[in-house]
Amino acid sequence: MALSCLTLTANPSSVICKCKVSLPTAPHALDATYIRRAAHLADKSAGFTSPHPNFGCVIVSPSGKVSGEGYLYAQGTTAAEVQAVASAAELCRGATAYLNLEPSDCHGDHSAVSALLQGGVKRVVIGMRHPLQHLRGNAVRALRNQGLHVDLLGEDLTSNLIEDAQKECLLVNAPLICRASLRVPFSVLKYAMTLDGKIAATTGHASWISCKQSRNLVFELRGRSDAVIVGGNTVRRDNPRLTARHGGGHMPMRIVMTQTLDLPEEANLWDMSEVSTIVVTQRGARRSFQKLLASKGVEVVEFDILNPREVMEYFHDCGYLSILWECGGTLAASAISSGVIHKVYAFVAPKIIGGKNAPSPVGDLGMVEMSQALNLIDVCYEQVGPDMLISGFLQPLPDMVPVIPSLNETFVVDPTVSPYESRIIFFYKTWDPYGVLSNYSPHPIQMPDENGDCVTWMSVEHYYQAHKFIRVDDPLAQDCVERIKSAISPEEAARIGRSMQEQKPYLV
Repeated sequence: MALSCLTLTANPSSVICKCKVSLPTAPHALDATYIRRAAHLADKSAGFTSPHPNFGCVIVSPSGKVSGEGYLYAQGTTAAEVQAVASAAELCRGATAYLNLEPSDCHGDHSAVSALLQGGVKRVVIGMRHPLQHLRGNAVRALRNQGLHVDLLGEDLTSNLIEDAQKECLLVNAPLICRASLRVPFSVLKYAMTLDGKIAATTGHASWISCKQSRNLVFELRGRSDAVIVGGNTVRRDNPRLTARHGGGHMPMRIVMTQTLDLPEEANLWDMSEVSTIVVTQRGARRSFQKLLASKGVEVVEFDILNPREVMEYFHDCGYLSILWECGGTLAASAISSGVIHKVYAFVAPKIIGGKNAPSPVGDLGMVEMSQALNLIDVCYEQVGPDMLISGFLQPLPDMVPVIPSLNETFVVDPTVSPYESRIIFFYKTWDPYGVLSNYSPHPIQMPDENGDCVTWMSVEHYYQAHKFIRVDDPLAQDCVERIKSAISPEEAARIGRSMQEQKPYLV
């Protein structure tokens, strides 16, 4: 099934799959239209809901008018279905609810399904089943068991229009689908080049190839990502900040991938005041410099063999859904060769700079004939100011059925824990095989304290490590809890907790 493309526009709130607004008279045409509307709503939250899916809900009254809408704005906020039902109020009775994605009931939260039932909705149209196997079909069964009529695009409803709407539902949650199926984050390669294919002059100077409008779209792309990754050359040459300013999104983690750790002692990326930085490198590289980075609060992760595939598998295990690659040609070629790049955004500026040794966006891929060239799928073209934005997929989105452990395999991981128990979602690292989260996911969680008040923790690992000592009546334990709470990363929280456990086991 071919995929329609995700089109960026200069308006940050409209980075969505563009749809043709004509209302055709084919069967289920209105169903397709409202599902696309739900997908557009869901896309507004891209970057904010990670590592959870993007949900949108549109409620259409029996008279055919949109009476309520909602989308999951951010992790921990009110479900899209709850918002839409509240907005529709009495007009919800007998209405049809359109959802881009089957509701999830993880953590025992059934609020989305309950809202539809209590609101009096009679029919539900769902764009796609949940991509995660342990959640897939649960909400559909629950709604049907309560007597609601549920239609699924591509299963109960089929037509060309329905297929187009289903594609948009896939695209809105492409990061989750890729992560669940391929065991790596959804990765986008972005670059800006001149008309003659150069990303910098022969001197390395690259500011600015693209126009201001294009740069604003790059900020937006960052805001939709969990992390931005660059190579050592980019740090040395450009000294970037890699923030999402002007983009309207959240601040992504910054990742530097360098084999030799030959990096400057002073760099904008070592400033932790806005967002954290992780440096991934070869094991044993420049130990003294690693200590310097650690003193600045920069996390250093070593690999026996540093390559994009292993790095992406590591960040998959850390819970990342979406990675934006803003690297130079050498690292870009390595990432493409490793098969971890899923989509490309190329900004082409109407400029010519020339230069035999001027760098190009992608280094040597070992290809010697044009027949070996990689063809983009579902290519989109858009003019952005004087620039041209060309985007497309390097590989198709995988099948919605994820390649993840079965229930039996989950039981093998920990036979004492049922895969449907909520605690497997909250505490155990065995939840990661489900493809959504891990202890090291760079996302905060809210948990009740001993008084029942909700407390925000920077990650599950912060919560887990702190609760080894949290009720111990000892100043050392209490100090350790505070240090874990203020740790700048899950890895740092783990180091503090494990170190105290080894040194003072009686405090646990």
